[in-house]
Amino acid sequence: MAKKEILDKLSIYVPQKKMAEKPVERLIRLGNKRDRSVNYLVVEAILEYLKREEKKG
Repeated sequence: MAKKEILDKLSIYVPQKKMAEKPVERLIRLGNKRDRSVNYLVVEAILEYLKREEKKG
């Protein structure tokens, strides 16, 4: 089996059921307010999630 390569890019799929909560629009609005890119906010959210979940063991 071929070894998988780790990439430095990530894309996400927002399920249709979650689209009603307008996550992309909310990220854009928050990014503008905080002078941050959507990508920055998403990476920060992922890192916070990982820290929290890894503490659970």
